Amino acid sequence: MELKEIRKQLRLAMNGVVSTSMRQKGVGYKINFGVSLPQLKTIAATHTPDSTLAETLWKEDIREMKILAILLYPRDEFDAARAEAWAMEIADPEIAGHFCFLLLQHLSFSEELAMRWIKCREGFFRQMGFLLLAHLFRNGDFRQKEYRIPFSEEARTTVRTGSLPEKQAAAAAVKRYGSQSKEQAVFLLELFKTEEGSPEGWQEFQEELQFEFENYL
Repeated sequence: MELKEIRKQLRLAMNGVVSTSMRQKGVGYKINFGVSLPQLKTIAATHTPDSTLAETLWKEDIREMKILAILLYPRDEFDAARAEAWAMEIADPEIAGHFCFLLLQHLSFSEELAMRWIKCREGFFRQMGFLLLAHLFRNGDFRQKEYRIPFSEEARTTVRTGSLPEKQAAAAAVKRYGSQSKEQAVFLLELFKTEEGSPEGWQEFQEELQFEFENYL
């Protein structure tokens, strides 16, 4: 009954213009209602978080149901194994972003998860790892201080050689991390300094970091 009610709510909230636009941009789902995130949060608020319901929603090839699954899965029941399983099934950057922001960043094991993922070259793992770290850095430094160097090295590698979405996610994490203290800002500026043989766009990125960190220098 609850799944039927959710389908009804999505049909009532459907935005055909947005749905068509997303399809034209290559966002492919069996069904895409074009419902905004604020509307989906409103719909989710009318349902009790439930892992069984969330698992059912996640299996549907419907954009809005995947986002609702993320919103409705009880955080205290979502473990690392489930996070890995869902991450392997993600095929769209929007869902990857919502997964990190709406669910993963609130979990106790999020830091360890992110550090594993930034080293993974499959699917959206590396992108999600850096997105997750960028969100976590809003609340401070690493809980595990030994992650600082591996994070910095992986970020440098990704900004040099990753795909565009991976580079953008890594850059966001670097900027957020360096904005926390003078020590971290100076360390990252040295790590990302322009050298002979630096790839195209490297100097521009270092200038962006200089701008981001100017209050600490």
